[in-house]
Amino acid sequence: MKITTLIVLLATGFGSMVFAQEKKKKGGNIKIPIAVEKAFQKRHPNGKAKWEKEAGKYEAGFKQNGIQVSELYTPAGVLEESETEIAVDKLPAAVSKYVAQHQLGTVKEAAKITKADGSIVYEAEVKAGNALFDSKGNFIKIQKD
Repeated sequence: MKITTLIVLLATGFGSMVFAQEKKKKGGNIKIPIAVEKAFQKRHPNGKAKWEKEAGKYEAGFKQNGIQVSELYTPAGVLEESETEIAVDKLPAAVSKYVAQHQLGTVKEAAKITKADGSIVYEAEVKAGNALFDSKGNFIKIQKD
């Protein structure tokens, strides 16, 4: 009897530890590590996000002051980058010039990406994928979805 009770207590304790490490978000099967949830809540105390898993990292999508924002976190809760939707005409002038010269088509959407180190990258969604540019509008690469 004592051994059975001990096994049940150990199993219950182990199960509690496992569930304490990750939190399943409503509306999806994504389990968000507690460290990620805490990091997001620290930055956005009243924020509600839709979570996606992207290459082993966690992306929080949400609206802030009516603007679409997404933040990318490592499993340890470290913010890697924040992406903010911007109007196409807010891209650096060099971006439009490059897109036209290289016949990439119409820019459908644009975003400003702020990396953890403070550096800025601009993203222009074109027919071939997402064209990335540095803070001055110099072409970096095209990232396919």
